[in-house]
Amino acid sequence: MTTQHQIVDSSLTLGQNQIVSCDSDRSALEKEKRKSQDESQKHLNGCVPLSHQVAGHKYGIDKVGILQHPDGTVLKQLQPPPRGPRELQFYSMVYDEHCCDPVLLDLQMYLPKYYGTWTPADAPNDLYLKLDDVTRKFNKPCIMDVKIGQKSYDPYALKEKKDQQIRKYPLMEEIGFLVLGMRIYLVNTDSYETHDQHYGRGLIKETIKDGLTKFFFNGNNVRKDAVTASIQKVQKILQWFESQSQLHFYASSLLFVYEGLPQQTAQMKRNAGSLADVSAAPKGCPTDGEVLEYNNNVCVIGSMENGRTVTSLGQSLSNMYALHKKGCSQGHYNDVPLQIETSEQDNSLWKRTTPPNGNDNKPQLEKESHHMPAVMQRPNEVEVRMIDFAHVFPSNTKDEGYVYGLKNLLTVLQQILNN
Repeated sequence: MTTQHQIVDSSLTLGQNQIVSCDSDRSALEKEKRKSQDESQKHLNGCVPLSHQVAGHKYGIDKVGILQHPDGTVLKQLQPPPRGPRELQFYSMVYDEHCCDPVLLDLQMYLPKYYGTWTPADAPNDLYLKLDDVTRKFNKPCIMDVKIGQKSYDPYALKEKKDQQIRKYPLMEEIGFLVLGMRIYLVNTDSYETHDQHYGRGLIKETIKDGLTKFFFNGNNVRKDAVTASIQKVQKILQWFESQSQLHFYASSLLFVYEGLPQQTAQMKRNAGSLADVSAAPKGCPTDGEVLEYNNNVCVIGSMENGRTVTSLGQSLSNMYALHKKGCSQGHYNDVPLQIETSEQDNSLWKRTTPPNGNDNKPQLEKESHHMPAVMQRPNEVEVRMIDFAHVFPSNTKDEGYVYGLKNLLTVLQQILNN
């Protein structure tokens, strides 16, 4: 064998060893990744990252995120103070069992249903809002998150925060809304098309109609039936805002969902899945009674199944602030300033409607339609719900910024329908 052949053979052998080494390293990395995922799954008591989230903080990417519970509900991790406690207090106030304020009772129709809070048994400082998954009844949900209002920062935001938000989308004040993300089912390819917040920030006054039209285009045609239903639902939300002067909403969104499958196909799938819905609940999924038992109750720290312990909502919300602040100081958010806002903006301004402790009469919200056989459900192909309430404040005037955004959004939706 010549010297040249020996060199070639040596090179080939070295290359094969490198390939084996790379494969070995890749295999080790994959095993480590699976181990990490298994440990994370165990820590989350069977909960998984929300697969169809189109905007907002995402689990595993941001410090806080959104999960899906085995029972189908959505778990939204509480943000650091004061935003997280403020959103918790908002939901607690609106869904208080003794609430008799007609404005708040009407508002419930436009929010995801709220089932109190949840915490993992082995992470008592992690607190999650437990909410209805608005998309669950859809086979191929098309989802869009639209931030509403002329300002995406609240009145107490620092100048740096205001400047940052204005730079992100300078047209917010003029247009009144911003598309944060969308996910559209394309019937012609049986696939999803997704767009994130950068898509929405690229839309200007001249292109906003085409930008929104994309959400309703299924690959074959524009779903004008979904546009019509969306207009009707947004009009009802607008009516609520025009009739109330108690609350101002900043950096809050509307979540649009419509069925991507053609109506006949969707109905066939609902009928085919009806028996499975009744007989095969996921492991750890509570029965109807168990779900209702947790309505309007706060889960704080516990070691029961799936980490849930229930106490009355009558527990002082100031105690919830103290609990969350204590949890933050123990390491979950120890890189975040813990100062609660000054008394001028403190959440104690909220009108207290929480009853004293010891009331065992737990109200029951209407049974969730997704716990009923699908054949008994009356199909509703479009949902529009308000979400994200970390910047909601008491007021004594109409929320003109949110109203402005809703009216402009309705104008654009009507243009899509007309064309």
